[in-house]
Amino acid sequence: MTTTTAEPTALTRTWLPVAAGAFTLVCWASAFVAIRHLGHEVTPGALTIARLGIASIVLGLIVARRPRIWPNRREWPLLVLCGVMWFGIYNLALNEAERRIDAGTAAMLIQIGPVLTLFLASIFLGERLTRWVLIGIAIGFSGVAIIGLASSNSGSQDVLGVALTVLAAITYAIGVVSQKPLTRRLHPFTITFLACVIGLLTATPFTGEFIDLVQHGSGSSWLWLVYLGVFPTAMAFSTWAYALSHMDAGKLSITTFLVPVLAILLSAFFLSETPPGLAYVGGALCVVGVLISRRKVASPEVIEEVPAR
Repeated sequence: MTTTTAEPTALTRTWLPVAAGAFTLVCWASAFVAIRHLGHEVTPGALTIARLGIASIVLGLIVARRPRIWPNRREWPLLVLCGVMWFGIYNLALNEAERRIDAGTAAMLIQIGPVLTLFLASIFLGERLTRWVLIGIAIGFSGVAIIGLASSNSGSQDVLGVALTVLAAITYAIGVVSQKPLTRRLHPFTITFLACVIGLLTATPFTGEFIDLVQHGSGSSWLWLVYLGVFPTAMAFSTWAYALSHMDAGKLSITTFLVPVLAILLSAFFLSETPPGLAYVGGALCVVGVLISRRKVASPEVIEEVPAR
């Protein structure tokens, strides 16, 4: 009996969270390509409302059929912060950015998000902050500067695209850190559903753009929008929340350094686009910054904590 009970627990704590995280990474990589493609026809505000609206419908149907635990008074501020930052402002900023820079460059720039997550998690979640995190932040931001330099060859609009992507990375980090405490009690579908609705409300000033999309949007654009709403948003953010409930915020965020590789491959295949050559150097520095920031410092405290876990 003991062996039978232990096996599902081990499976839940290892294979399922890893699979959930991998599914999220693939979906998020494809989202960069979809957003870049839609940017030629759909405005950032309309894209945000359509994506979050479709995701809210899908998740609402799922949540309605499940036993529900709603947020308490302490959890609502975190949920609102997550929804406004990660689902609202993040989408608006990234959608506008990808009208100016290619999907691969945007995916590389977003990788400063995990470094910022480590920094914020050390402050607000008590996760360990070391000198390697600070070094990683410095290297990561130098990578951002190089990507900005590479993109500026095409004009000032590309620099704005870089700045907007950095803003998206900052809101991503805030979203992850504010979401982590919620996963202790709330179901991933509930968290994602409510965050989508909050993000949708954040984008309501762009309702006019959405109405124009409904009236004049092509069938092809709506297929891409449905894909964005169902898979990279409704499903992928839920699987992320599930993985986050089993892993540290910093450790899980570090896995997103694989997203640029996938995004560049998908972008080359579907859009025939690749980032400027110098941007790869900057992207590599962003990844190096992330990896260095995860380097562990050997100390008596760390050695003693390992068996306790």
